Amino acid sequence: MFQQEYRVSSSIYRNAEIIRILLVSLQGPNAKRLYKDLMAGYNSMVRPVANESESISVKFGVTLRQIIDVDEKNQILTTNMWLNLQWTDYQLQWNVADYPGVSNLRFRDGQIWKPDILLHNSADERFDTSYHTDVLVTPTGSCMYIPPGIFKSSCRIDVRWFPFDVQRCELKFGSWTYSGWSLDLSMLDAEITDFIPNGEWDLVEVPGTLTQRVYTCCKEPYPDVTFTVVMRRRTLYYGINLLLPCILISILALLVFLLPADSGEKISLGITVLLSLTVFMLLVADIMPATSESVPLISQYFATIMVIVGLSVMATVIVLQFHHHDPSGEKMPKWIRVFLLNWCARFLCMKRQGEARARSACPNDGQQASLSSVELKAGASRSNNGNMLYPMSDSAVSGSGEAEKLLPATCSSSGAGVEPELSRILDEVHFIAKRYRNQDDQVAVRNEWRFAAAVIDRLCLVTFSLFIILCTFGILLSAPSFDEAVSKDFSN
Repeated sequence: MFQQEYRVSSSIYRNAEIIRILLVSLQGPNAKRLYKDLMAGYNSMVRPVANESESISVKFGVTLRQIIDVDEKNQILTTNMWLNLQWTDYQLQWNVADYPGVSNLRFRDGQIWKPDILLHNSADERFDTSYHTDVLVTPTGSCMYIPPGIFKSSCRIDVRWFPFDVQRCELKFGSWTYSGWSLDLSMLDAEITDFIPNGEWDLVEVPGTLTQRVYTCCKEPYPDVTFTVVMRRRTLYYGINLLLPCILISILALLVFLLPADSGEKISLGITVLLSLTVFMLLVADIMPATSESVPLISQYFATIMVIVGLSVMATVIVLQFHHHDPSGEKMPKWIRVFLLNWCARFLCMKRQGEARARSACPNDGQQASLSSVELKAGASRSNNGNMLYPMSDSAVSGSGEAEKLLPATCSSSGAGVEPELSRILDEVHFIAKRYRNQDDQVAVRNEWRFAAAVIDRLCLVTFSLFIILCTFGILLSAPSFDEAVSKDFSN
């Protein structure tokens, strides 16, 4: 039983092999004969039309596979695409019954006529970078030519809204030698179903348009198919590597106004922050094309922050000049005192330390008048008893109390020898009192200038904080696709 089944299966297998060999043997000669019949008298330089006055219809489309690179500096778009050309050649038709087993043929480049469709805005050195594949021909004479290639096309890159920009790069295809009267070009939709996503760009759409152009050299129209690659830049990379460091550096610039003036590091910190922004701005300038048509959004932001940091360094210089002002020099002008110590200090809720205590310790006018009367009486007694008058200035009034203690009780009845010694003692007391008063005045003036420096620091901190916040949101939110870019990038 088993041997009979084995013989049956072996016979079936041998019969199938015989049938396959016969079909191959029949197909091989038929294909060779068909190639010979079709190529007999065929001229690949002549348009395949029955009437020379007719135009041959060519359908054209593309399949976008990948966006390889977008060179903003050189303004070149590099893509991986498959071209799709379809036309009918009446000379390549055959009857399938006359050539059994031959359902299609393939012709190499140069064997048959094909349209000279090229990328007009090509930026490649070889210009035509497509791989010339075989042309697939069916019995009805329908020809299909799908050459793949890496295409470099010139594209006007608008970097005004970088890194929240949307670029539109055109790919213009058309016949290089045939006009619209000889070649009727029609458009097929662009295929993006098998598109490989790019890490930097999101493909939005690839619309196409068919246009007829009439040039000054010729009266006949020249058709072309233009596909526009619309792509949006992904901002996550630039947000982390450029925008976030810039925001952090701008926040560091605010710390200049929190650093004490006696530390001696305020100017160093401001200059360091300014140099850091300069480095980041050079990185952006290296990416962007050297154009004066528009300034990139990120460059506007960096330049604004750099101006703010530069102004903060200038404000820091003013703060240090106020803080280390020479107390023996000129006093603070009245308008500065009113503006800084009154208005700004009140607005910023700042008070000088010990201000209330100094006001309570300050003598009133009645006390000053009593001290002056005591000093006048002491001077009068000295002039009457000793027939000598010692001048006394107003600055000695503060030490008059001490002077009265030094005066002996028998001053009126003392001799003439005591008066010169007492006068010298009063002069010394006057000198000491004047010196202490000058020191107190210098300390008061120094504290006044230092308090003005602290007010400027606080005022600059509030002002520059508002400027940085407004500039950050005002400049970045001005981009048309900011919301869409941020939401899509962070959602991914």
